[in-house]
Amino acid sequence: MTQGISVRVPATTANLGVGFDVLGLALELSATYAIVPARKLLVTGCDERFRGEDNLVWTSYLAACGTLGIEPRPLHIHEESPIPGSGGLGASSTCVVAGIVAAQALAGRRIDRALTASLATRIEGHPDNVAPAVMGGLVSSYVEGDQTVTTRWVVASNLRFVCMAPPYRVLTADARRALPAMVPMSSVSWQVGRCLAMVSALASGCADDIAACCHDRIHEPYRAPLIPDFERLRDCALEAGACTFLISGSGAAMLAVCDGASSAERVGRAAQGLMPDLWVRTMRASEHGASATALPGPMPVPMGTSSRRIGPTPPGLSQCSDNERNLA
Repeated sequence: MTQGISVRVPATTANLGVGFDVLGLALELSATYAIVPARKLLVTGCDERFRGEDNLVWTSYLAACGTLGIEPRPLHIHEESPIPGSGGLGASSTCVVAGIVAAQALAGRRIDRALTASLATRIEGHPDNVAPAVMGGLVSSYVEGDQTVTTRWVVASNLRFVCMAPPYRVLTADARRALPAMVPMSSVSWQVGRCLAMVSALASGCADDIAACCHDRIHEPYRAPLIPDFERLRDCALEAGACTFLISGSGAAMLAVCDGASSAERVGRAAQGLMPDLWVRTMRASEHGASATALPGPMPVPMGTSSRRIGPTPPGLSQCSDNERNLA
């Protein structure tokens, strides 16, 4: 049995405009969790309100143990997470995935990616963030029965993603309530065609195709009013040279897709100048999904793969509470 592990899980951005509840992307920004068996539960490295029995890493660990028939043990969970808590960059998904990976790794089991994605989807309620957090890269996902089915693409290396998080939150529940109960058939066909084109454009790195196809009709028109600075930041980013500007997940985080590092630098600088208290980071897509390494020392816990993929096999496999994960 592994005595302790370090679990690393990437931040993610979901929807990517026209891929509502379907597309997600892993980013080069990760939360790290040192998880060691202990005499009693101890959670450190995060805000005091997330250190109780409802800690999301802990509750996800317990849920995974119950499903997998593993005897749970008290843990010391130490978090280091640079992911902002404004919502939209998958902070809660990193917690869920970390707990499920820990349950398997601490029991000395091979990490099953497909199982991890399916368990995480049941806990989180939807797969668009947890799937790329597990698999890495650009991931399309859907739920069939109790299984989460994923398809993975490699994102073109020229693309940069300028992530922006304002100093306020949008609750996932509020963002869901803002959506219409039904959409016209014309919007469905509009969206499906552009979703497929967006996947192709992200894989090829064609900036013109990204700009042409990324015009959502299903969720962004209804959610944008929940983000007071969305319109002015979008106008600023597009004027500075971004291919497109999106709501990341359900917000409040936002995302500018740029062709190359110099374009991304201009966009980031312009956004920061417009709104000095805005959190801004430029990132590539990450081909690395969640990974687990034994503590201490570099020996990796074996990681399994079980997903349909387009592109190379992904290398390797903000703390929040169960009650508050929809805030992240």
